[in-house]
Amino acid sequence: MAKIETPRPVRGTQDMLGGTAEAFAERFAHVVATFDRVRKLYGFQRVEVPVFESTAVFARSLGESTDVVSKEMYTFEDRGGDSITLRPEFTAGISRAYITEGWQQYAPLKVATHGPLFRYERPQKGRFRQFHQLDAEIIGAAEPGADVELLVMADQLLKELGIADGVTLTLNTLGDGPSRDAWRAALIAHFEAHKDQLSEDSVERLAKNPLRILDSKDPRDRPVADSAPGIDAYLTDEAHLFFDKVTSGLKAAGVDYQRNDRLVRGLDYYRHTAFEFVTDRLGAQGTVLGGGRYDGLIENLGGPATPAVGWAAGIERLAMLVDMPEAAKIDVAVIPMGEAAEAVAIGIVANLRRSGVVTDMGFRGNMKKRMQRANAAGAKWVVILGDDELAENVAIVRNLETGTQAKQPIEHISHLPLSLLDAMPLGRESEATGHVADLLKGFGGEPQA
Repeated sequence: MAKIETPRPVRGTQDMLGGTAEAFAERFAHVVATFDRVRKLYGFQRVEVPVFESTAVFARSLGESTDVVSKEMYTFEDRGGDSITLRPEFTAGISRAYITEGWQQYAPLKVATHGPLFRYERPQKGRFRQFHQLDAEIIGAAEPGADVELLVMADQLLKELGIADGVTLTLNTLGDGPSRDAWRAALIAHFEAHKDQLSEDSVERLAKNPLRILDSKDPRDRPVADSAPGIDAYLTDEAHLFFDKVTSGLKAAGVDYQRNDRLVRGLDYYRHTAFEFVTDRLGAQGTVLGGGRYDGLIENLGGPATPAVGWAAGIERLAMLVDMPEAAKIDVAVIPMGEAAEAVAIGIVANLRRSGVVTDMGFRGNMKKRMQRANAAGAKWVVILGDDELAENVAIVRNLETGTQAKQPIEHISHLPLSLLDAMPLGRESEATGHVADLLKGFGGEPQA
C-alpha cells in the first residue's frame, strides 16, 4: 500500500501549542486575556462580525488602489456567483454592521473584538497570511476625548502586558477636510517637482495616493519625502484646536508621545488624529499598534456621515514581545489504582472541578509515573485511592510541598473547595502502609515511620 502523504500547513499560517518550551500559544492567550480585561475597564462591548464579507465592503473602505485590495485580499466567487473576501481588517466589517444592523441607536458606540484576519503577502517575522488582531473602535463620537480615550486605553494595554518600555507612541494630525485638501495639493506640487528622484512605486502612488509617499521605506524616496511640507502650515483653526485637545488630554493622562508629522493615512476618509505605537525590537515590523480617526468611512459605505476613531494591534507581534506567562499549575492530581478506584476517582475529579479546583487524573501509567506527572505539573496535592482505601471509604491526601498526609473520607474530598482542602489537618505520621508507602517515598518529602 502506497504511503499516504500528509498535507503540509499552508505557507503563512502557524500552529500553536501551549505547554511546550516555546509555548507561543500561552503568550498569545495572555495577550487576548489582558485585552479583554482592559477593554472591560474602559466600557467597550465585545462585538463579533463575519470572517468573510461582500468584496465591496473592503473595496470601498480600503480603496481600490491600495495594495491590500489590489494585491493582498483573499477574494473568491462563491457558488451563488457573489464576490466574497476573507476579512483583511476589522474596521470595515464593524462599520458595515453599524449601518445594516441599526447600531446607530447606540451611538456613541464603544466596541472591541479580536480574531483572525487574512492577507496574501510575503510571510516574515511578525507577519503571516492568517494573522490575528485586537481591535477597538468608538463610533459616533466627534469629540477629541474619544481619540484620547482610545490612546490611553492602548497605552494601558501595553503597560499591563509589560512591554511599554521600548515602545513609543508617535502621533500626528491629518487635519479636517479643508486642511487635508490644502496639504495634499502642496504635497502633489512638491512631488511633481522632484518626480525624477522618486522610486517607481512612489511615482505610481503620486497619481493614486500621494500621501503614502511620505512613509515610503525606499531609500530613493527619503530625501524628497523628508523635504516635503508638513501639515501644520495648512491646518485650519478648528483642526489646530482639535489636535491641541488630543495632546493636552494625553498629557493630563500621563501618556508620553512623540510628534511625527510624516505619519499619514492615505485614504481620504481619514481625519485628524493618526498614531502608531512603534518599537525597534521586531526588526522591520516595528508597528505593534496603530490607528486613527476615520470620519468619512461609514459615509463611503452608504451610511450617514458618522465620526469614528479606532485602532488595531497584531496579537502575534505583541506575543513576541511579552514575557512567557507563569506556567499554569494544577491544584490536585487524583491517582487511582485499579478499576474500582478509577470509577470512584472520576466522581472525585468531577466534583473538585465543579468546586473550582483545577484537577487532573491521568488516563494511564502506574502510580510512580502518575506521581512524577503530578510533580511535573506543579500539583500541590495528590489524592490517592486504592482497594484498601475503598474498603475504608477513605483516600490518602498528600501535600507535595510539605510531605504531610492523612486519610480523609471520600465524601469530604469530593465536595471540598480548595480553601478547605488547604485547611485539612494533615500529620507527619504516614497513614499509608505497605506498597503505597513505598511508592510515596521521594514524592513531596519522605513519610516518617
